[in-house]
Amino acid sequence: MRGVVMYAPGDVRVVEREDPKIIEPTDAIIRITATCICGSDLWPYRGVEPVDHTLMGHEYVGVVEEIGAAVQTVSVGDFVVGSFAVSDNTCEICRAGYQSRCLHGSFVAGDIGTQAEKARIPYADGTLVATPGQPEMDLVPSLLAASDVLGTGWFAAVAAEAGPGKTVAVVGDGAVGLMGVLAAQQLGAERIIAMSRHADRQGLARQFGATDIVESRGDEGVAAIKELTGGLGAHSVIEAVGTEESMLQAIRSTRPGGHVGYVGVSHDGVTLPANQLFFAEVHLMGGPAPVRRFLPELIDLIWRREIDPGKVFDLTLPLDQAAEGYQAMHERRAIKTLLTL
Repeated sequence: MRGVVMYAPGDVRVVEREDPKIIEPTDAIIRITATCICGSDLWPYRGVEPVDHTLMGHEYVGVVEEIGAAVQTVSVGDFVVGSFAVSDNTCEICRAGYQSRCLHGSFVAGDIGTQAEKARIPYADGTLVATPGQPEMDLVPSLLAASDVLGTGWFAAVAAEAGPGKTVAVVGDGAVGLMGVLAAQQLGAERIIAMSRHADRQGLARQFGATDIVESRGDEGVAAIKELTGGLGAHSVIEAVGTEESMLQAIRSTRPGGHVGYVGVSHDGVTLPANQLFFAEVHLMGGPAPVRRFLPELIDLIWRREIDPGKVFDLTLPLDQAAEGYQAMHERRAIKTLLTL
């Protein structure tokens, strides 16, 4: 089968990989219908994270081709959406709603690589969710978004306690930040402030429910949020970047007693000053999103066409042109690239 491998920073190739096989009775093999490039894939592409012949991709939807003897909740022929984190969905941590930290879990990125024609998904019962039937093709991008960016933006909004009567600020205008805007709107937020300097992303943010746009960053960005909120700061802030600057901007934009939901992937060297945390008096909650917790609800919303997160894909390419998809996102010519098979 064909699959995307990153040999070194900036060196993305589509190569022949061995077809996956059932190894454990809890496995499923899926033929991937659509996959995509994530903003987090750009970290190794830019040399921020180590990479060496790494199997790429962790967002995926497709059709089940084969199941292990112990699989019970999905069947051959089902169209499924899978989380970027493998989980059994039965351990104590999963039952508490944190499937991304499953006691028996792992991450799809690197070990499996779903920018490919097929994939072996461990713990299929706990990781995959079948749709009510075979989806119409125009729903596929939105279902694919649920696999990571929508679920991650949704977790960020839930962690930030977005809801009725709340003002929500979103730091980061990438795909996850935009999905955070959509989630906040769905959760009933009264006001949603998107922080963005890019006209195309501002337009999409408004489509998803943003009521205000703030273009400034740093001290000026914090001041703008305070000005829009009577000097108090937002009730809820979504952090969707992962840098020290973005985290501090999120914390400082939050009113005392407010909540920050952070889902931007941090890297070595990102530190937060304890004195600012101490005197901010805000709640912090975040990390790798437990997408599996939200998949049934998100699939239902998409299936009933109540939300259209697939709009976040502004570039569609065949799998063989994955390298161009990476380059376009690296150069900010695309928000998020969908790869077709």
